[in-house]
Amino acid sequence: MGLLVNGLFGERGLFATLRAREAYAAAAQDLVRLRQQNHALRERARQLRTDPRAIEAVARGELGLAGADEVVITVRDLRQPAR
Repeated sequence: MGLLVNGLFGERGLFATLRAREAYAAAAQDLVRLRQQNHALRERARQLRTDPRAIEAVARGELGLAGADEVVITVRDLRQPAR
């Protein structure tokens, strides 16, 4: 009886093996996701080093910059918010 219990619930038993396989599968999925994310980040970095359009998009979107022949107009709503 003790051998059966140890075979099911022991350190190297059936349930421990099943848990280890589940953990391995989850880690493998994470690895695939992280590799894809790493690839996308490397591609984005390459674009920012070589593609003027990508650099311009960041300058406009994240830094709020405008081109040399452009004028930036900021419109504010001065009305009081409705209550």
